[in-house]
Amino acid sequence: MKRFLSVVLLSVAFSTAFAGGPVNQYVRIKTAYGECIIRLYNETPKHRDNFIKLAKQGFYNGTLFHRVIQNFMIQGGDPDSKDTTKAKPGAELGNGDVGYTVPAEFRDSLFHKRGVLAAARDDNPAKASSGCQFYIVEGRRFSDGKLDTLENTRLKGHKIPEWQREYYRSVGGVPHLDQNYTVYGEVVMGLDMIDRIAAVKTDKNDRPVMDIPMTVELLSKKECKELDELLWPAH
Repeated sequence: MKRFLSVVLLSVAFSTAFAGGPVNQYVRIKTAYGECIIRLYNETPKHRDNFIKLAKQGFYNGTLFHRVIQNFMIQGGDPDSKDTTKAKPGAELGNGDVGYTVPAEFRDSLFHKRGVLAAARDDNPAKASSGCQFYIVEGRRFSDGKLDTLENTRLKGHKIPEWQREYYRSVGGVPHLDQNYTVYGEVVMGLDMIDRIAAVKTDKNDRPVMDIPMTVELLSKKECKELDELLWPAH
């Protein structure tokens, strides 16, 4: 009876949310290689709200995807990358910031599967995130043997749940980053943009030889509600 009541209450909560407005905030990233739409996770409110704040300010517009590694990830959001005095061709980027960090928000249910949005960071012991730099995972597939090895080495004994293992085996990701970098969103449309960018020619610093600027915009409440209804058809 308690379980039935919980399901009913959850359904009512979703119905109420959809009736009054969107449940999730979505953002659109546009580049010369296409565009993608990302859902920001409500489970990581500090990162979600910070990204929304910067997007509203137009902070990301004109910044570059300055670090690209195929079968791994594409990284951007460095404010130095739109400063012509600092972002000359061949210059190493990745040190720009906004003067603050965001506390880590690790969640067991959020992992580095293909297509997730996550926060870059330096080597600070608290694993606090950069206030602006982010990456989107392209990743690759892993066998059980390789996942076992990662658990015993880079993950230092952290066990990857079977349901996540299945995803890493069949779809892919970068499991060695789990519980080390905060995951706070995922691509829901346009994942091919990430693949195209990940395949570009890069220099010795993993910077694309040809600049890849982006624009980032928040979707309207109407657009977010429509996406919620599309992605959550049962509700």
